[in-house]
Amino acid sequence: MPHQIKRGVSLYSFQEELFLGQMTIVDCFAFAASIGATGVEVLPEQNMPGFPHISDADVAWWKDTAAKHGVELTCYDMFLDTKVRKDRPMTDEEQVESIVRDLRLCNRLGIRNMRILVFVRPDILEKCVPYAEELDVHMGVEVHAPWHMEHAWILRTVEVADRLGTGHLGLLPDMGIFNKHYPPVWRDRFIRQGARPEVADFIVQQHEEKIMAEYTIYEVAVKMQGNKAEIGMAEMLRHTPYSNPKRIKDYIPYFRHIQAKFYEVDENLVDPSIAYGEVIPALLEGGWKGYLSSEYEGNRWIQDVQPVDSREQVRRQHLMFERLLTQAEGAN
Repeated sequence: MPHQIKRGVSLYSFQEELFLGQMTIVDCFAFAASIGATGVEVLPEQNMPGFPHISDADVAWWKDTAAKHGVELTCYDMFLDTKVRKDRPMTDEEQVESIVRDLRLCNRLGIRNMRILVFVRPDILEKCVPYAEELDVHMGVEVHAPWHMEHAWILRTVEVADRLGTGHLGLLPDMGIFNKHYPPVWRDRFIRQGARPEVADFIVQQHEEKIMAEYTIYEVAVKMQGNKAEIGMAEMLRHTPYSNPKRIKDYIPYFRHIQAKFYEVDENLVDPSIAYGEVIPALLEGGWKGYLSSEYEGNRWIQDVQPVDSREQVRRQHLMFERLLTQAEGAN
C-alpha cells in the first residue's frame, strides 16, 4: 500500500528572503507548489501585517492564493507573549484569551492544526480544549530540543489529553530532537567567531560519543580555558539531543503535523546532522499520514559569509525526502 506521508514547507524556512524583500508570500506559495510541497505552514505574527486584527478580506486572500497555487494551509504557528507588559506577566486568564484568539483565527483560515509553544502549561491548554473542540483545531505542543517525546514536561500534555479523551490536544514534534551529529554549519560559524579548530573538533567528538552536555561544557570552559566562541559552541550541545527514532511511532496517535527542522542538506542530498534516514522508516512503520513540513534554520549560521538560498536548501530536503520514502517503502 502506498505511503500517505505528504510534503509541505513552513514559511519560516524563507524568513531571510521575506525579511530582505527578496521573496513575497506569493513567491513562497509558487515555490512550494513547484517542488511538490502541497502544504504551507504559516506564522501569522510574522507573515500577516496587522496581526492579530485580520479582516475577512485578508483571510479570503490567503485562502484564495493558496488554492490558486494548488497548496493548502496546514498549520498555524502561535506565540504566547507572556511578557508583553513591562509591569507584570500575563495572567492565566489572559493566556487563555490569547490562545483562544489564535484558535479562532486558525479556524477562519481553514487550518486545523495549531503549533503550541513548548513552554505553555498543560493546565492552561486544558482550559482551551473546549474552544479547540468547538473550532475543530488540534493543539499540538511543539516537542522541541532540548525536550523530547518522553520528557516529563511533554508527558504532562499527553496525560491531560488522555484524561480528557480529546482528539484536539496532543504533540507536534520538531525533528531537531533527532540531532545525531553536531551540525557542520554550527561548527564552522563558531570557528569563524574565534573557536580553535582543535577545541571545535573535541566538542564534535563529544557529541558523537553522546557525552552529557554539562560535562563537555565544563571541560571546555574550565579545563581548556575556552574563549567565548568555544564555550558558546559547547553550550549548543544542550540543544542537540539525539532521541531514539524508534520511539516516535509510539506517539504518532498524538500527532497531526510534523516540523521537519534542518540546518543543511548537502549536494549529495544528505542531512549531515538530523537522522532522517532513521526517522522516515519509523514514521512509515507507525503509519504516519500527515505532513512533513520543512523548517529551514540554517540561514543564521551562514549569512555572515555567503548569500542565503533557502529555496535551494528546501528543494534539496524534498528530494532527500522522496529518496528516503522510496527506500523505506521498498524495504517494507
